[in-house]
Amino acid sequence: MIDALVLAGSPNDGPLRLCSPASYEALITIKGKLMVEYVVEALGQCDQVDRIVIAGPRDELARHFQANDRVLLAQHGQDLTENVLLGLKQLPAARQVLLVTSDIPLITKKSIDNFIDLCKGADADLFYPIVSREVVEQRFSASKRTYVQLKDGVYTGGNIFLINPNVVEECMPRGQKLVEARKNPLRMCRLVGLIFLIKYLMKNITLEEAQIKVSRLLGIRGRVVISRYPEVGVDVDKPSDLELVSQQLELA
Repeated sequence: MIDALVLAGSPNDGPLRLCSPASYEALITIKGKLMVEYVVEALGQCDQVDRIVIAGPRDELARHFQANDRVLLAQHGQDLTENVLLGLKQLPAARQVLLVTSDIPLITKKSIDNFIDLCKGADADLFYPIVSREVVEQRFSASKRTYVQLKDGVYTGGNIFLINPNVVEECMPRGQKLVEARKNPLRMCRLVGLIFLIKYLMKNITLEEAQIKVSRLLGIRGRVVISRYPEVGVDVDKPSDLELVSQQLELA
């Protein structure tokens, strides 16, 4: 059995503020339910998932979730690294933890189970899913994702991870630097190296090369798995995403 940590501490101070007055993105209501509720419900349906920790505004979450032996609440911190560490404190004996963002309300039991199954039998500290552009657009033609062109194909990243809790404190600050530098080529160049960046811009690196490079940067053993479920990567961070998700949930 694997425990799960849902990150629900992002303040609603970006584009989604135009759509909802909720103080946190996880608390935005979609079709009568909080965005984070869809994620927690999907995790709760998985036989392979045991405890579920929700890290966010604890008092507000407590109005919607009853803490029990399976669902635990943790107060969020100041940044991503602190949020993860505070959430993991609720799972002291966990050997592997599913790290899930609260902004993927289309996530399903099947997509979560499939991701866990893809990770089985491999030795790594961090597993990360990617989905091909073709698969995403076949299912969600109106979805506007950020894609990466690799030699092997065009992919978008997922919003669910399988992690070894013992490496989080050391690698999370490094990972946060990569996230913060993703839109600054010069800063990214200093982090990943000039040759690697040039190869990437020329669309000449393979998935394996990218996996090895990121693993070295984070100081861990990372592994990428290719998911056939686009809902792991369809997150809600702008009004058009919210509209797409609302339409999909109405059809479900």
